[in-house]
This record gives sequence, structure tokens and C-alpha cells, in this order.
Amino acid sequence: MKFDATIRQRIIDAVDAGFDDQLAFTADMVRFDSTRGNEAAMQQFMADALRARGYAVDHWKIEVDDIKDLRGFAPVEFVDYAQAFNVVGTLTPKEVKGRSLIINGHVDVVPPCDTDRWTTPPFQPRIAEGRMYGRGAGDMKSGLAAAIYAIEALKAVGLAPAAPIFLQSVVEEECTGNGALACIQRGYKADGALVPEPFGASIMRAEVGLMWLCLDIEGDPQHASAAFQNVGANALEKAIHIWPFIKRLEDEWNARKVNHPVYKDHPHPVRVNLGKLAGGDWVSSVPAKARMEIRLGVLEGEDLAAIRQEIRDRVAEACAADPYLANHPPKITFHGFMADGYVLEPGSDIEAAMGRAHETVFGEPVTSSISSAVTDARYFGLYQNTPSIVYGATCGLPHGIDEYVDLESLKQVTRTYALFIAEWCGLEPIQNAGAS
Repeated sequence: MKFDATIRQRIIDAVDAGFDDQLAFTADMVRFDSTRGNEAAMQQFMADALRARGYAVDHWKIEVDDIKDLRGFAPVEFVDYAQAFNVVGTLTPKEVKGRSLIINGHVDVVPPCDTDRWTTPPFQPRIAEGRMYGRGAGDMKSGLAAAIYAIEALKAVGLAPAAPIFLQSVVEEECTGNGALACIQRGYKADGALVPEPFGASIMRAEVGLMWLCLDIEGDPQHASAAFQNVGANALEKAIHIWPFIKRLEDEWNARKVNHPVYKDHPHPVRVNLGKLAGGDWVSSVPAKARMEIRLGVLEGEDLAAIRQEIRDRVAEACAADPYLANHPPKITFHGFMADGYVLEPGSDIEAAMGRAHETVFGEPVTSSISSAVTDARYFGLYQNTPSIVYGATCGLPHGIDEYVDLESLKQVTRTYALFIAEWCGLEPIQNAGAS
């Protein structure tokens, strides 16, 4: 059917009319503590919500054995998948006329840090000063809700996408990406993919690769009073000795950007972050063990196997410089993220469609950005040859205290999603439509 200025305005008006319901739905999502190992209740909520809105729902438990041999699998060493469920809602048109679309969003969230420092409890959504606060409000439950309500806006004006839509509510994005990979293993594929991550209303051109490293260090426990006699080996001190050797990789890897076609002008694309350091069990004892866990960014295009060897070599260098570690090297485990970088090349049809929708809503051309973060977009772009676009609302303090999503940006982006879906998928009339 004809997609003209009148239809565009009706769709925008429908988004605005449904925005209060959208915020209430988003708040309901934020109330779930869907940190790792606690996602099942959140995903049951999503399955019920999609089913009530007319989607055919696929709700399944991720089995590691089903995906462990696929390209892009991230190794799982220290957790189980008892609560790891995915949900995919499918909308199928009466007659396929447009291009199919995957909308992929994650409901898993990172731990809330120090809960006592939040203004209100992290899983108690709060709206103030044009923002919704709460863990996951920005990253990225509001994005998934925006996609749902963009489609609800189409329904409210008697329209539906004229091509299949696969709305994927996944887990494991914050630690592996195996949730998105499980959707690929399940057979879901489309002509394009939208990942509504909250990096702002700009098209993400590129994202880095990423891996997680764990070092387990064994010390020689003694009474603390014996330490002056050079007896014992403090596992925590040995971890601290190793850390600068690994941290230096950050400067070395960033120096390689000079030859990168996308990241050469980025000020600091690669980050090496000491995320966890733990050890010891008694203040007056020399610690017997320590565990150090590190996030390592990787420039797009780098070979991950070669990067792992660089890390092993750097750990070996640290050990050679310490008499105890030379004979007691740490155990090295690569677990969690094992992510290749991804670039959306300019000129794709999906970027053009999003650009037109953005310009209609914002009154100016869409910009693009490159990121030192990682999203699930890589799975579709790299492993399915599906153009995958990242575009979303504005999130403040992601992974931090008092995380929030900016509500005006959320409304504008929801309008843009609705217009983008209408153009990309095409439209067909439906009867007895109404907002759910």
C-alpha cells in the first residue's frame, strides 16, 4: 500500500498516543532482576507479552551442546544455563511483499554495583527529570520495548508489516552473545536486522571485538608474620605483579589503529579493563589463591587466536620476571566473550531506510558513529551475511549507578523505528486493529 506523508504522520501520532503504555511496559521489564542466572522469569514475561500481542512465540532453553561448535560461540566455563531462556516472537503477513526483519534485543543486565549508592533501588524504576532510572532501563530493556511499541503503533492505525518480523528477546548478551547465536542455530534469518542498543540516534558504523580472560594464581600460604623472612608467596601480590604486563597491551593494540580504515581516528578504541580481583580468606594469612578477570578489547579485523597468543606471551613475560611465578605460573582461561569486531559498510539499503526514517522524525540527516563496545549485531552481519544496524535511544551511566534512559530520545527513536519498519517491511491493512 502507499506509504505517504499522511500515513507517516498517523504512525507518529500513534506512537505518541501509546507512549504512556510503552513506559509502563518498560517499567514492568525493569522490575525484573534479570542478572545472569536470573533471566527465566523475565523471559516468561516477554513470552506472555508477545503472545498477547499476536506473535507466534518460540520459548526455549539454550543448550550449550547445540551451539558449541558454531562460529561465534563463546566458551562457558564458570556458569550453568539452567535459567538461560530465549524468546522469539514471529509476525507473519497475509502475503509477503516487503523485506523481512530481525529485531534483536537482550533482557539480561549486569549486576547493579553498590545498591546502597543508588538513589532508589536499582530494580525499582523511577521517572524524574525526563528520565527513567533503573538497571536495564537504558541497557537495553527500553530499546526492546520501543521496538514492540513501534509495531503496536502500526497496528493502532490499521496497518501491519508486509514481511515477517522476528522479535528476539535474548539473554547472554552481556557476557557471551550465545543467546543471539542460539537464535541463528534455531534457524532464524531475515533480510535485515535491527539491534536497538542505546548508543543514541545515530547509526553505529563499527564495533570492536572482545574477549574475557581469567587468571587463577596459586600462592604459598603462611602466617603473615613470616613474610619478612621471605617465606610464602602472596597470591594477590602476584596478581598485582602480572597486571601491568597485561595492561601495557592496551597501548600497544591502540597503536595499531593507525592503519585501520575505520578506527584510525578514534581516540582510544581498545580498552583493557581489570574487572574483578579476588583472593585470600584471612587477614593474618598470606593468600593461597587469587583470581583476576580482565576484559580485553580487540580491533576489528584482528585474529582472535593471535591475540590470545599475545596474551599468553605477556603472562609468560610477567612470570619470567618473578622467581616464584616462574615456577608457579597462573592458570589461563579464556571464558565468556570471544567476539569478532563488526563493521557495517556504508551504502546498505538498511542504512538508507533508517536514514530516511530518522530524517523524517528529527528533521536532519542521520549521523554515524564507531564504538569501543560490543553488541549482538555482529552475529547477523558476520555469520549470516545479514546487514545489521545498531540505532537506539540515549542511555546514561550504562553499567553504572543510577543508569537511565532519556525519555524524549526514547519517544523520538520509537517514532523512527515505526517509520523504518513501515518502509523496510512494507505495509498491509489489517482489520479491527487497536493498540494492545
